[in-house]
Amino acid sequence: MRSSRIALLLAAATTATVFSALALPTAPAAEDHLSQYVSQKPAWHRCASEQPAAYQCATIKVPLDYSRPGGKKLDLAISRWKTSTRNERHGVLLLNPGGPGSPGIDVPELMANELLPKAVRRKYDLVGFDPRGIGRSSPVDCGLTPREQKWERAYKAGTFAKDVKWARTFAEKCYAKQGDKLRHITTRNTARDMDVIRAVLGEKKISYLELSYGTYLGAVYTQLFPQRSDRFVLDSAVDPARLWRGVFQLWAQDSESAFTRWTKWTARHNSTYRLGKTPEAVRQTFYDLVARADRKPIDFDGSELTGADVRAESRAMFYDAREGAEMVVELKKAAEERGLSDSPTESGDNEVTGLWSVVCGDTGRDWPRDPERYRSDALRDKGRYPLYGDIASHIKPCAFWKTTGGEPATKIDNTAGALILQNQWDSQTPLSGAEGLHRVLKGSKMVTVAGGVGHGIYGRRSCADKTATAYLTTGKLPAKDVTCKATP
Repeated sequence: MRSSRIALLLAAATTATVFSALALPTAPAAEDHLSQYVSQKPAWHRCASEQPAAYQCATIKVPLDYSRPGGKKLDLAISRWKTSTRNERHGVLLLNPGGPGSPGIDVPELMANELLPKAVRRKYDLVGFDPRGIGRSSPVDCGLTPREQKWERAYKAGTFAKDVKWARTFAEKCYAKQGDKLRHITTRNTARDMDVIRAVLGEKKISYLELSYGTYLGAVYTQLFPQRSDRFVLDSAVDPARLWRGVFQLWAQDSESAFTRWTKWTARHNSTYRLGKTPEAVRQTFYDLVARADRKPIDFDGSELTGADVRAESRAMFYDAREGAEMVVELKKAAEERGLSDSPTESGDNEVTGLWSVVCGDTGRDWPRDPERYRSDALRDKGRYPLYGDIASHIKPCAFWKTTGGEPATKIDNTAGALILQNQWDSQTPLSGAEGLHRVLKGSKMVTVAGGVGHGIYGRRSCADKTATAYLTTGKLPAKDVTCKATP
């Protein structure tokens, strides 16, 4: 999930009989069922001329509908970087940047060059992929205009009818262009795709390192394929019990807390940022900026930001106090300048379409169908959490998504081993969400970084790095949950 400025890396209780066989990795019938897919031989090639020759890409096929493997197929773009050494190799480490809606084929290069220690790279070959419907993996698109792609909408009585129409139009456009394909763009099917990747690579098990939404994707894999799940590190975790509308509402709750911490920090650093000498003054500066943007949108980074847009940015703006202060300073400067910025760059809608395809595909049946429910919830949460509450609870495309024939979201309840990493003050995947995932992954252990801020931990010189590296290199989870202190 992304805003115009900040990338968010940021991710079934009962199933039909035909899917239960697929969820049992040791059943020979499951392998026979998918034999044409698991026996593929990828045609590996150099990903790009500017990338290392050892960084290879390929495209494989997966079934659109796993209950009908002889039917339509999807392309799945995968990548690998053979970083392991012959004497130390343990297997493959599957990587994903979060989302949903984010491509992941380039993640191995990022992880190898910037985040993973040598001890881990020597153990694993790094594998990335664009999830189904995303990037280069049979991408979905709905033909949305740039205005229609803006889904973080503030509740206003005067625009409520227009917002209901927008949500309905979004869903209708998607089904007109993508049809039945949409109900198969789900986390559960992406987890099945991951197991095809495992088989194609010739691995009995896979290890996994994922961020944000990827923690839920990893948890779903452990539920479907527990005996093929090796060493799983789930960084900045999503609570499976809160999918997906509940995740947005948690953003509102924790963004408010992050904003309060930010006003205190920024007031202490008023000599640098000049945003207010007291937390109350800093808060007023921000809301004055919001009001100004409502009167006249701010030309910023090629986009025109309304007050609602500025508030929407805030869900990721304030978990790092310094970055938040710098951002507000830049926004104030842009508001005070009269010149226009560069024209917005036209782009496709795959990211936002991919996001809502997964969100509504996973939990569409759980979203209210009555628009008035969204009105009342938005009003309630605007009072509770004025920064983001109405945006979180306002109407979304899932209110009109077709759910016929789809699967319910996967219920997580297993004893597979996993290591959960969590900052105390992460407003995008709050601590309560990680605790929720920890409860249902009964074989997991959790590292909490007390005082830790920001979204994403491993490889960023956190006190959690040592524990995560030890687990990935030895396979041994800590004997009990760990709490360590963030570096000031």
